[in-house]
Order: sequence, then structure tokens, then C-alpha cells
Amino acid sequence: MNHPPLTPDERYAALVDALLGSTDVTLGAAGKTGFGAAGKTGFGAAGKTGFGAAGKTGFGAAALRVHGKIFAMLVTDTLVVKLPRQQVDALIAAGEGERFAPRHDGRLMKEWVVVSPTSEGDWLPLAREALAFVAAQR
Repeated sequence: MNHPPLTPDERYAALVDALLGSTDVTLGAAGKTGFGAAGKTGFGAAGKTGFGAAGKTGFGAAALRVHGKIFAMLVTDTLVVKLPRQQVDALIAAGEGERFAPRHDGRLMKEWVVVSPTSEGDWLPLAREALAFVAAQR
């Protein structure tokens, strides 16, 4: 049986590896491919996110984008994905996530869901759904 990697960084790295080959998917800041000079995806040997000295850090630095729009990112060891509002509502009702509040001021994003790092669900199908949803908004 195939088990997901243990840490959130490792789970996200596996997700990035699976999706970077998709059409128009990039990693990192808008307009950047997310690859460093050595062709790395921004994940170190230990699976840590970031771009090191040569890359950017901050919000969206290690986010997956399609057509320049973020569809998935790792925020404080949690997967955050953009999905249709009804699907976000269903995931929350099922206890599988919560709304994303990036400003920490009580404003919740209606089309973004935070998936717990302890979630046993596979992150890849959610990220693929997010990719399709955001790509269709072009």
C-alpha cells in the first residue's frame, strides 16, 4: 500500500512534482517557473519549501499557479486550495477543512479551503480539482 509522505512539506513536494508537468502550471511568484539555477523545484533534500538565497520568499513564493493564478499552496503546514464555493462548503461540513483567512482579521475566503496537515485524505485529487477550477476561469 502506498502511504503519503509523513510531513506536510513532503506531501506538498510530492504534489508539486506530480503537477508541475501539467500545461501552464508553474511554481512560485507570478511569471516565474519556480526552478532555481540548478533546475530544482524549490524543495530541499529534507522537503522544505522555499527557494533559498536565489529565490523569492513570502506569500505565494511556493504556490502552484496556472495561467499566473494561484490554485494551491502550503501555508503553515496546511494545504490551501481554491475550489468552487459549494465544494468548499461540503468539505467544511464533512469536517475535512476550514475556510482560509489569509489576513487573520476574520475575513474568510469563500472559494479557498484549508486542509489540515493531519488529514488522511490524499492532497493530490484536491489539488487537481483546484487546478481544473482555476484553469477554467481564464
